[in-house]
Amino acid sequence: MTASTPRATPALLVTAGAVMISFAAVFVRLADVPATTSAFYRLVFGAAALALLLALSPRMRTGFGRGWAGSAVIAAFFTADLWFWHRSILYIGPGLSTLLANFQVFVLATVGIVWLKERVGWRFAAGTGLAMIGLWLLFGRDWAGLDAEARAGIVLGLLTACAYAGYLLSLRGFQVRVGAMRPEARLLQVTLICAVFLGAINFVEGHGFGIPDATSLASLIALGVVCQVLGWLAITRGLPGLPASLVGLLLLLQPVLSMVWDLAWFELELVAVQWLGAGLALAGIYLGMQSRAARR
Repeated sequence: MTASTPRATPALLVTAGAVMISFAAVFVRLADVPATTSAFYRLVFGAAALALLLALSPRMRTGFGRGWAGSAVIAAFFTADLWFWHRSILYIGPGLSTLLANFQVFVLATVGIVWLKERVGWRFAAGTGLAMIGLWLLFGRDWAGLDAEARAGIVLGLLTACAYAGYLLSLRGFQVRVGAMRPEARLLQVTLICAVFLGAINFVEGHGFGIPDATSLASLIALGVVCQVLGWLAITRGLPGLPASLVGLLLLLQPVLSMVWDLAWFELELVAVQWLGAGLALAGIYLGMQSRAARR
């Protein structure tokens, strides 16, 4: 047995999870329903898959009867995350919206610096610089020439990053407080509450709950089961067995592949300098993932 063998399974799990969640924005586009409606069904089908999983595994249900107040706080952040992101996907496409959502690493690192008094390391400083230059090359150069929908999509993508960081911080915080609670039980609580939140928002916005055709139904089921549940379970299971540097590299597959799928299926159009900007932003995100503050 080689020295790398014990690490092979965790690496495969994280890789598989990153590939699965890279399709999330694609399924949102293919679903062809309003943004809030797709977010609602993502959680409905995700909750159904999680409930089945917990029904088959009593050990995973540990703690399901408590911690609901904390899960409501987590769900509020996740509701905002999905509300912002699904709209950003429809406005600027799967690739760019996913890239912007991954700026959450800088939000997390900033919280570590301000709140936990972390020192700024060279990775965070360099990553932030590269990401900001990349963001400017992608959008800032021609901001005045962008239409209102594209501008809204960019802003919503960055708001997604903020909401997603809040989701991760609150999830981590409440899991630490209720250490005996299984992550799967917490995830089911959050998914159920978030489905209620988004269902109510969808109703207030005046959208129906009809699913137009089989393609839309298949996309929504895949969004809920593959991306919401299987992808993140694979990543969660694989993370503890890998060094931080490899984790950051593997998780970078999500925004990279989202841009590949956008290019292949939705004809993403960027000029050369924008592709350079996307590359710099991705390099910055990777360095941000490696920063000590982001890991904390």
